[in-house]
Amino acid sequence: MQTYRLEQPGNIEWLELREEAVPRPGPHQIVVRMRAASLNRRDTMILNGTYPLTPRPGIVSLSDGAGEVVAIGDSVTRFAVGDRVTGSYFARWIDGRMHPGIVDQLGCTLDGMLSEFALLDEQWAVRLPDHLSWHEAATFTCAGLTAWSALTGAEIPKPGQWVLVIGSGGVAPFALQFAKLMGCRVAAVTSRGEKTGRLRALGADLVITAAETPEWGMKLREASGGIDLVVETGGPATFAQSLIASSLYGRIVLLTVQDHIGKSVEIPGAVYQRSLVTISRLFVGSRNGLEAMLAAVATHRLRPVIDKVFPFAEAPEAYRHFQQGDVFGKVVIDSA
Repeated sequence: MQTYRLEQPGNIEWLELREEAVPRPGPHQIVVRMRAASLNRRDTMILNGTYPLTPRPGIVSLSDGAGEVVAIGDSVTRFAVGDRVTGSYFARWIDGRMHPGIVDQLGCTLDGMLSEFALLDEQWAVRLPDHLSWHEAATFTCAGLTAWSALTGAEIPKPGQWVLVIGSGGVAPFALQFAKLMGCRVAAVTSRGEKTGRLRALGADLVITAAETPEWGMKLREASGGIDLVVETGGPATFAQSLIASSLYGRIVLLTVQDHIGKSVEIPGAVYQRSLVTISRLFVGSRNGLEAMLAAVATHRLRPVIDKVFPFAEAPEAYRHFQQGDVFGKVVIDSA
């Protein structure tokens, strides 16, 4: 089989394509014939050496992927040959709260999905909805579950409440789609005016272009009466405006500061003094959360947004396309 391994962070040239033997499963393992994988911001951070967790040297890249079980160990009970599966981002986090003993991640400390075959413990995988294509099925593990966790965390937004999404990369389109499933109204902020129509087509009720309205927080607050939940993916550059846009008892779920090394999220004192906003932090989610999200995806036959698909041999080009930043939805690598 062919597989991509990252020898060390810092350069796309260290993402090496290798010929290796197809793995054989141990007693509790499954072998998955990968059909597609997809990129997330964390993958480019791992590549660039800016990720907070140090990757294992020679790791198989990417947390997100989908494929078909082709072999199982003698003691496997969760899956059968022929099942369609994806991996769980935090492979050992089944449910409950995260703790230091279960921080291992596919594509970072555990071999990931950028390979023709993947070897997984049966506890690290979940079944996929039947209506999804392989390309679509490969997109949910990181960005999809992150968006789902932001919306279904401590307090699920009520129908009619306002949710704000920022950008149009991996997390924001998922958050927009999930919020609409919950009956919420959605405001979206985009850096480029040409994306406005596509965000409205996904269901956004209100779209603001940041280039035209840099101080968009007050405009959103006036138009909505105050945002009830902000899925904050912009990090330091957008946090102040998100706080201004929020309602008195709004919530901001802070997902990332992206890869802005040395930059901090700053809270404007005067704005915060007038606010009772709750600020929380999350990082992807558990296997049980992934299963719950995929059950909702199956029930509503939701389909993710895909920006572009690259052949397996052009995986480095997929990284370069993703890193240039002007994407709408998920960047997928075909492994079939």
